[in-house]
Amino acid sequence: MRTASPTKSQDKRTISAVCALSLICLGLVGTREGQADPQYARDGAFAEGTVEAIAKTLSLAPYAAPKSPLAKSLKDLDYDHYRDIRFRPTESVWRNDKSYFQLQMFHRGFLFADPVEIAIVKEGAAQHLAYSPQLFSTGKVMTAALPNEDIGFAGLRVLYPLNRSDVFDEVAVFQGASYFRSLGRGQGYGLSARGLAIKTGDPSGEEFPAFRAFWVEAPAPNSHVLRMHALLDSPSTTGAYHFKIYPGQITMMEIEATLFPRVPLAKVGLAPGTSMFMFSGNGRSAADDFRPEVHDSDGLLIVNGRGEHLCRPLANPVDLQVSCFVDHGPQGFGLLQRNRRLDDYQDFESHYEHRPSLWTQPNGDWGDGAVVLTEIPSNSEIHDNIVAFWQPKAPLPAHAEYRFAYRLFWNGEPQASSRYARVLVTRRGRADLRNPTPVRLFVIDYASVDGAGAKDQDKPHAVVTSSAGEIRDVVVSDNPLTGGKRVSFAFDPKEAKLAELRVELDVKGKQRAETWVYRWTAP
Repeated sequence: MRTASPTKSQDKRTISAVCALSLICLGLVGTREGQADPQYARDGAFAEGTVEAIAKTLSLAPYAAPKSPLAKSLKDLDYDHYRDIRFRPTESVWRNDKSYFQLQMFHRGFLFADPVEIAIVKEGAAQHLAYSPQLFSTGKVMTAALPNEDIGFAGLRVLYPLNRSDVFDEVAVFQGASYFRSLGRGQGYGLSARGLAIKTGDPSGEEFPAFRAFWVEAPAPNSHVLRMHALLDSPSTTGAYHFKIYPGQITMMEIEATLFPRVPLAKVGLAPGTSMFMFSGNGRSAADDFRPEVHDSDGLLIVNGRGEHLCRPLANPVDLQVSCFVDHGPQGFGLLQRNRRLDDYQDFESHYEHRPSLWTQPNGDWGDGAVVLTEIPSNSEIHDNIVAFWQPKAPLPAHAEYRFAYRLFWNGEPQASSRYARVLVTRRGRADLRNPTPVRLFVIDYASVDGAGAKDQDKPHAVVTSSAGEIRDVVVSDNPLTGGKRVSFAFDPKEAKLAELRVELDVKGKQRAETWVYRWTAP
């Protein structure tokens, strides 16, 4: 999820999110007290199908809940003591090679108690990367001695000269279940991706698959691509994942995955993104905060199989909300951070205006299914409460192979939106400021729209619809701040407790803007 050593506010949200996870690690062979013998990432030959073979074999055995042989002194660490254990930069893998990449590891402890195995692959051979206390340093808070045994690691981070040629920046982190995150040039960490989501928002509880082992290929000299492989395991499935990481202004990841379900997977989410939304101009009635907005992402964008661009502003609901956007062969989807103005956040520490967007582009036809958005009520920005993923329509059968591939783009704005007028911000509040009323006023600001400055009959007009209640007072006006358009309308819910709202902004009957979609629920 999050690393152990960015800003303090980032770490606290990381740790809180990890509290919800059931971090697990399979134990097929015996381990000595305080030591985790390598079970997967051992020394030996490594080929293209190595991880698939391990995952398939593992899926044929009943799932066994892992044992955690970590010493009590490490397992019982609090937040401050754990973050005081740091990897020594002088011990970074490939530091002394002519490489654009370096690798560092995270120490086990606190909520990251289960071991993650790591091996370095070079010329077709894997070499287990052993833990040593000499790889880490401690400060004034963590004064206890670190163990001498090979206890494994809690995850890894990838470094690359992203912003300056003489400075190695963190460009990717893999830590906590199957969580990982990245960023583009000039950005700070925000939302996370996951290898897989299972039963998200289900009353029976969510299952969190975990990456048990990583094989990282030593990059060739002058290579700007890092290749790595991961073994995923959970009670319901195993999986083999292959990553190619291309750091840059837009950091891109190519991912190929093969799942080997132990049981039929009905509520499974492919390419999940996980983020945080507290409040913005789109609902801040419960916010007692000096900041106008607090969020890592402010909208979900979908380009469906028909080429329609759907923009869904995020919300922090009173009750759990799950929205399904049924589709066939999606072209892309992602959680975006579109508001890039510091003065709209007024947070000089967190700098939410620098958080990356995450765009998912499927490779191949993903068939029938739905983009699923889950919005979880939250009263604190340390919690990740937004999840979006692709859910196949048909359950994945047990004891079969399911392959899929996709690309992730960590950047400011996906290219998919460049041909459409973008929804920049959504605001809502009372329609009648003089009297208490259930009627709500919605205000939607767009970037420039084709037709601006044309004859009156050619100017955009808005079509606003609702599944319940009444829409009235629709107005399209110029926005001098953005150079685009503003659409406003009043929504009277009548007796409705829930309504699906939709706004299409047209020019000459041809859509030029993203379609705005929103679920309103009674407070």
